[in-house]
Amino acid sequence: MSSFIRLHPADDVVIARSQLMSGSAVEGVPVRGLIPPGHKIATRAVAVGEPVRRYNQIIGFASQAIAPGEHVHTHNLNMGAEKGNFERDYAIGQDVKPETERKLATFMGYKRSDGRVATRNYIGVLSSVNCSATAARAIADHFSKRNNPQALAKFPNVDGVVALTHGTGCGMDTEGLGIQLLERTLAGYATHANFWGVVVVGLGCEANQLGTWLAHSSLREGDTLKVFNIQDTGGTRLTVEKGIALIEEMLPRANAISREPCSAEHITVGLQCGGSDGYSGISANPALGAAVDLLVQHGGTAILSETPEIYGAEHLLTRRAVKPEVAHKLIERIRWWENYTAINGGEMNNNPSPGNKAGGLTTILEKSLGAVAKGGTSNLQAVYEYAEPVNAKGFVYMDTPGYDPVSATGQVAGGANLICFTTGRGSAYGCAPSPSLKFSTNTALWKKQEEDMDLNCGEIVDGGVSIAEMGQRIFDMILAAASGEPTKSERHGYGQNEFVPWQVGAVM
Repeated sequence: MSSFIRLHPADDVVIARSQLMSGSAVEGVPVRGLIPPGHKIATRAVAVGEPVRRYNQIIGFASQAIAPGEHVHTHNLNMGAEKGNFERDYAIGQDVKPETERKLATFMGYKRSDGRVATRNYIGVLSSVNCSATAARAIADHFSKRNNPQALAKFPNVDGVVALTHGTGCGMDTEGLGIQLLERTLAGYATHANFWGVVVVGLGCEANQLGTWLAHSSLREGDTLKVFNIQDTGGTRLTVEKGIALIEEMLPRANAISREPCSAEHITVGLQCGGSDGYSGISANPALGAAVDLLVQHGGTAILSETPEIYGAEHLLTRRAVKPEVAHKLIERIRWWENYTAINGGEMNNNPSPGNKAGGLTTILEKSLGAVAKGGTSNLQAVYEYAEPVNAKGFVYMDTPGYDPVSATGQVAGGANLICFTTGRGSAYGCAPSPSLKFSTNTALWKKQEEDMDLNCGEIVDGGVSIAEMGQRIFDMILAAASGEPTKSERHGYGQNEFVPWQVGAVM
């Protein structure tokens, strides 16, 4: 097996499979210095200001002369002050493919009365504002296996009672974008298929008024949705008692349903990558993309997100847009982010993170090109704003921040009933009420953090397993997890603390 990976014949760099020592050869070129695994080695001389290609795409410009065999990273590669915003050919719709023959697969899911299908069967406790978070958690804690092992013993079809609380809901413009995002997120969770029922606890005087939220979200109380305020109930103790009583009424009805065979078309997967490394775009991300293509062929839905982390690679998505307006909406969100970061004194190239750079990623262009691979090759059907209900089938895009908990929270609010998460540096993450599968990009991470990883995609880098084969494994794992097979993050109890709605605007 070669000590390096060449991704495209036109690339200016190759990727180290393992640590390379000075003097070793890469395509007949002597290596200059120590090259860590996952990092880039130049295979030709690059003059100052010239572009450097990986995936046959520009990932940056030489900030100093680069000799063949040299390590290519932050010391000699950047976005290029004069070329950082170089024009990309959006070629809208150029790569749209004919629809393929529909395939059939099933999983064991929970059918809801409105035709949706759940992968889990929880009862949720939401807070309208941070002030009611403690009471909401106390209600859910009453039913936790750790605190009260017998609380759910009679309800084997209920996966649990979870509290999803947050740090906002007041000190904000009651008509602004921030509260609109919060209202949309809470509405998405309150009506999520994976919740049989939800209790929402408010304080009473907050900006995010429960009555206003219900009206704006076209929701009303019923058997599966209960809302009340601490100030109206008479304090914390009485609020907790009331919440417990309401959930005890819900439990027998929630337990009355059971899993049954359902079409894979009812699976909606949110795609995430966090702690990416130089192997992410080589192994786990393209393998997940292959699984996405399979899911789409079976009628399911996959949501790609993290707009700051597809920046510079958006042209690969506009080429797959089924309609010009779909592509233009994505481009508009890119422009919004450029303005948003600028007015906050930042820039889109604040990525990659220190961990990404340690793993071999140098610029946001390089990171984005690897991140987009999670989306496979299927046509782009629609573009959604944060936490909007996803009603299209197939491959879609949702505008979210790159921060994983915030991004996944928006995807789940939009209807994702399962999350697939790739990582090269390591991840500790879960996402109630939707199960989260985590895939390592390299075998070293798998060996170090196997208890947190569900699958080792590093076998692609090691050789012997193709992207297509790994994609099939991931698709099979999606069906199993959707059918109730616990994921590693679920076994560890992750999911409640990772609910993080996107907060924008002034805190007042």
